[in-house]
Amino acid sequence: MDRVPTLVAVVDDEECVRRALERLLRSAGLEAETYASGAAMLEDLGRREPDCVVLDLNMPGMGGLEVQSHLARRTRPIPVVILTGQEGPEWLERATAGGASAYLRKPVEGKTLLAAIAEAVANRAA
Repeated sequence: MDRVPTLVAVVDDEECVRRALERLLRSAGLEAETYASGAAMLEDLGRREPDCVVLDLNMPGMGGLEVQSHLARRTRPIPVVILTGQEGPEWLERATAGGASAYLRKPVEGKTLLAAIAEAVANRAA
């Protein structure tokens, strides 16, 4: 039986970031779905649940911390890797308190992001 590739949802309001991350994920053999907003990603959860969400914090409308909170309240929480340009220990503290698997600053090295995703997915499966 064929193994289903890991599905990673990328939520970022910047189209160039979404495209770059989608290319990186696909080049690593992962499946990627991209969303311009947290609301759009949450609305799409019924179709297929991602194994991990790469999430920007600072977005118009529903911010990343609010999206993270929704994902954490699910029966089977979806791991979140924060990828943001937000500075400051308060952002890190809030994201970590909300259960983020990793908190990475933009720009991030591809191998660092891929390692964080792999760890988040492995921890969920454990």
